[in-house]
Amino acid sequence: MNAADREKLLADVDAFCEELRPYEELCYLEHRYNDQLIEQARKYDLLGMPVPVEYGGRGADAVTYARALARIGREGTGVRTFFSGHSSIGQYPIFTWGTEEQKNRYLPASCRGEKILAFGLTEPDAGSNPLEMTSTYEKRGDRYILNGVKYLISNGGIAHAIVGFAYPKDGAAKRISAFIIDTGAPGFASEDLTAKMGMPTANTAMFEMTDCPVPAENMLGAEGEGFRIAMGTLVSGRLSVAAGCLGVIEDCLAEVIHYTKERIQHGKPIAKHQLIQEHIAAIEMARLATEALVLRAAEAKNRSSAHPADSQLKAEAELLAAQAKLFAANAAWEAADRAVQAFGGRGWSTLYRPGRHLQDVRVCRIYEGTDEILKLKIAAALLGKEYQAYR
Repeated sequence: MNAADREKLLADVDAFCEELRPYEELCYLEHRYNDQLIEQARKYDLLGMPVPVEYGGRGADAVTYARALARIGREGTGVRTFFSGHSSIGQYPIFTWGTEEQKNRYLPASCRGEKILAFGLTEPDAGSNPLEMTSTYEKRGDRYILNGVKYLISNGGIAHAIVGFAYPKDGAAKRISAFIIDTGAPGFASEDLTAKMGMPTANTAMFEMTDCPVPAENMLGAEGEGFRIAMGTLVSGRLSVAAGCLGVIEDCLAEVIHYTKERIQHGKPIAKHQLIQEHIAAIEMARLATEALVLRAAEAKNRSSAHPADSQLKAEAELLAAQAKLFAANAAWEAADRAVQAFGGRGWSTLYRPGRHLQDVRVCRIYEGTDEILKLKIAAALLGKEYQAYR
C-alpha cells in the first residue's frame, strides 16, 4: 500500500466515523443493534480493509489497518468489534489459508458487504481451551456433516458465512479441522444474545449446527489443521482488539479534556483541580504507551507476513500481539474508569461517552484471549516451553 492509498483509506475511515456517530449514539441509548453500520461501511468501502486488492479489498498493511481500527475504536468497542469479526478473524483466515476458489467466492462479496463474515471457535464449555470443543464433523459423500454449538460469536446472528471448527466424529484422528460454513445451510440456526453488560449496538449470537451440510470444498486448509489456523487467526484478532482499545483511550482523553474545561466547581473549571489533572496525565500516559506497543506489534505482523516461513518472526509477532492486547485492554479499562470519575455523576450515565466506554471495553479483557491466558503465554515465552503452565 503506497502513501496515497494509505492516506485515502484513513480519510475514508474518519469520514465514516463522523457520519456513523449520531446513529451509534441513538442506537446505544435505545439499546439496539446499529443497522446502519454495514451500510455506512459499504459507502466508504471499508468492508475489506486488510484484504488484498486482487480480491476486492483495500490492501492495508498491519500498521495502517491498526491505525484505522484505532480511529474506529473511538466510536465504541461495539463498532470496532464488528470489523474485527468481519475482517480480522473472518476474512483473514480465508485470504491466508483459503484456496483460490474459496478466496474468489467469499472475499470480493465480503468486501462489497454482500457476505458478512464471523469466526466460530468458542463453545459454552470451551473458551480459553478450544481443544475442549465438542463440535464434530463426518464425511458423507461430497460434503461434511457438522454438529455442535458455538457461543458468544461476534456477528454470529448477521453473518452469511462463518469460519468454524470441529473434531472428526469418529475420533480416529483427534485433530480439529476448519470449515467455511454458509449460514443459510439446512440445520444451521442462530440466536442473538442480548443479555450483555455492554456493546448493545453490536451483534453477538450463538448458533447450533444439526446435521448441517458443508460442501467438501469448504474445508479451510488441510484436514487436521484447524487448531493451527485458529491460533494464527487469533494473532490478527488480538492485534485488532489492541488497536481498538487505543481508540477508546483516545476518545476518553478527548472527552475528559473538553468536559473538565467546561465544568465549573468551587468557582473554577475542574481542569484546574490537581486531582483531575492526575486523571488526565494518567490517561495520556496510557495512550502514549498503548500506541507505542500497538504500532510495534503491527510492525512485527508486517515483517512476519512478508516472510511467512520465518518461524522467529512469526513467534515475535505472536508474542507482541499478546502483549499489546493484554496491555491495551487493561489500559483502556483504566482510562474509561478515570474518565467516568472525572465526569462525576454524569459519568455514571450512558448519555455520556465515558460511561459507554466503561461498559463496553471490559469485554476486551476476556475475548480473543483472557488476561490470564495471555499472561501465561507471555511468561512461557520468557521461561521456555518446558515451563508452560498447561499443555
